[in-house]
Amino acid sequence: AAGNSAGSSNSDGSITSTVTANTTAGFSIVKYTGTKSNATIGHGLGVVPKMIIIKDTTNTESWIVYHEAVGNDGNLYLNLTNAKATQAVFQDTTPTSSVFSIGTTDGVNKASAVHVAYCFAEVEGYSSIGSYTGNGSTNGPFVYTGFKPAFVLLKRTNSAQEWQIYDTQRDPFNVADHRLVPNT
Repeated sequence: AAGNSAGSSNSDGSITSTVTANTTAGFSIVKYTGTKSNATIGHGLGVVPKMIIIKDTTNTESWIVYHEAVGNDGNLYLNLTNAKATQAVFQDTTPTSSVFSIGTTDGVNKASAVHVAYCFAEVEGYSSIGSYTGNGSTNGPFVYTGFKPAFVLLKRTNSAQEWQIYDTQRDPFNVADHRLVPNT
């Protein structure tokens, strides 16, 4: 859970947001109303989020994803297979321990539209957010997380490829071959 279900008002950014946060788990849910002007939004984590997923809940916009490894000069789309898009969705600005920046793109800042942002920060022994470079091998590279992940979300960023989710409920042991595909 992300904390108080009613949320708390957060005025850390230029747009006041409503935040429910679980800082122990490194997760917050942020609701705000777009202005169509460059802005900052308070996320309530107290540490820098490494991944943010934003959805315009008023309109049929794509799910826009910030990921530290993709950088602040582009984004991914959770509902599409596209490679990294290069637009100023996040104003080429890395999130801070209190706010994330948004530009004027409708998917993150359409005027008068309600948006929800799911913010994720790493918690040692609980969550790991990062990237790796594939090696073309059937076994692939070894990625050290420091714990046994129960949920893994993957996306190739340099070419069109489906998102993939693997979890220990459907595949409790290696090799994991049952997957969910969020973009479909």
